[in-house]
Amino acid sequence: MSKIIRSLFVLPFILVLLMPKTGQSQLFNEDMYKFGKALHFISSYYIDSVNRSDLVEKAVKEMIADLDPHTTYLTKEEVQEMSEPLEGNFEGIGIQFNVLKDTIYVISTISGGPSEKVGLKAGDRIVRINGETVAGIDITTSGVRDRLLGEKGSKVNVSIKRPGVDGLLEFTIKRDKIPIHSRDAAYMADTDIGYIKLNRFAQTTNEEFSQAVGDLKGQGAESFILDLRDNGGGYLEQAIQLADEFLDDRKLIVYTEGLKVKREENFASEEGVFEKGNLIILIDEGSASASEIVAGAVQDWDRGMIIGRRSFGKGLVQRPVSLPDGSMIRLTVARYHTPTGRVIQKPYNNGRKEYRRDILRRFDRGEMTSADSIKSFPDSLKYSTKQEGRVVFGGGGIMPDVFIPLDTTSYSDYFNEIIRLGVLNSYILQYIDENRTQLTQTYPDFQDYKNRFEVDDQMLNGLISMAESEDIEPDEKGLENSKQELKLQIKALIARDLWDMSEYFHIVNQKDPGYQKAVEALNNWETYSKKYLEKK
Repeated sequence: MSKIIRSLFVLPFILVLLMPKTGQSQLFNEDMYKFGKALHFISSYYIDSVNRSDLVEKAVKEMIADLDPHTTYLTKEEVQEMSEPLEGNFEGIGIQFNVLKDTIYVISTISGGPSEKVGLKAGDRIVRINGETVAGIDITTSGVRDRLLGEKGSKVNVSIKRPGVDGLLEFTIKRDKIPIHSRDAAYMADTDIGYIKLNRFAQTTNEEFSQAVGDLKGQGAESFILDLRDNGGGYLEQAIQLADEFLDDRKLIVYTEGLKVKREENFASEEGVFEKGNLIILIDEGSASASEIVAGAVQDWDRGMIIGRRSFGKGLVQRPVSLPDGSMIRLTVARYHTPTGRVIQKPYNNGRKEYRRDILRRFDRGEMTSADSIKSFPDSLKYSTKQEGRVVFGGGGIMPDVFIPLDTTSYSDYFNEIIRLGVLNSYILQYIDENRTQLTQTYPDFQDYKNRFEVDDQMLNGLISMAESEDIEPDEKGLENSKQELKLQIKALIARDLWDMSEYFHIVNQKDPGYQKAVEALNNWETYSKKYLEKK
């Protein structure tokens, strides 16, 4: 069946839901008639049996494939799954777990969640769920989730094997709303510098951010680093609220506009939690959408310094269009513009395949490792910031004020295989399981752990042995290149499992070039601001 005919099958759904204007009524009626006629004759007279729902499903996908890269079709099930990471909570028992050698290990219980309340602990093994044996059956992560997630108020029985305890412990856990946090880390980077890392823009993002700012100010923070690297975005209103925390009254944050959608502007309100003080935002090629809105607004108003690499370049507005069976089309209707008028969206004229290769092409042409490799911009893509009138660039993504090259020297194929096959995480899980009591006794608090714990060669050899058991051949050169990075990750991952993600980033940021540059800039703000934030 041709792409055109397939597309006709779904066209009326889109037209009905988008409510065509009066001048389009004739075309609308003709399309409706054409669709109904085609579907009727195929259903009634086609030589073989056909499933009309399948035909429509395929037609939707084919039609959308000819549009921009971010117009997407989601099945009913995908719609439900998509909502969880952004809604700020899900319904379950409140644990972080991992599956190692057919055994479900509890990594940690979520503070205030149902599992913590009944007494589950890190290191527990889940042997049975509702009487079903789940150990030694090759259970998958999704299989665990299917058994543990459920409606708020419903109950699940779990049988636990706890190290040092004879027999199984039985728990009945009442499922509840479990919060999903968008803040990965918040801590003092220096005596007067606060650091906050956000992983997404969800319903609770601005609340989490504001609370972190207040807590860090209480510890002496006068300047802030906001880390939006690898933050792929989320809710537009949360991006607007976050940018509002930095900008004073009536400053334009972002506007949207499309061929058939009127310009809509969003402005800062009167109050923000950090409108005064030095600010740095970290971005990279994984920063997209809402992250780019915040970074673009801060840059355009000369409110702070942007450090890192050019952001992803996703600046299209999707309107959800619900279909009768619970599925959805996220239809692009407008573009995001920064306050100076820059279009965040990078070009997609060469089709989806080439669009998906954009990051790879950045590697190939050296943009990730050298600022000089970035081509000069034509005058049409040069804009002037709102306060200082300095030049910033459009054309897709947010270009940082200070470029940080991607450091690939410590990575190797050997390192990548250990990460890709999950060997490093499995080793950490095993190590903590065997040494948890000793670790907690030796290092009663994180600061003590950070200062004194060292990953020795014995631990590294244990990781290498586990890698060999997973058919990863030893590679002396690769190990030599990646030895320090592996040690850093081991120490950070142990910290994460003993404490939380904030402690993980506290460790890895010690060797992170972008983070180190941000701290340096804030400690020498007058010099850096003259160089990067004032008109030349």
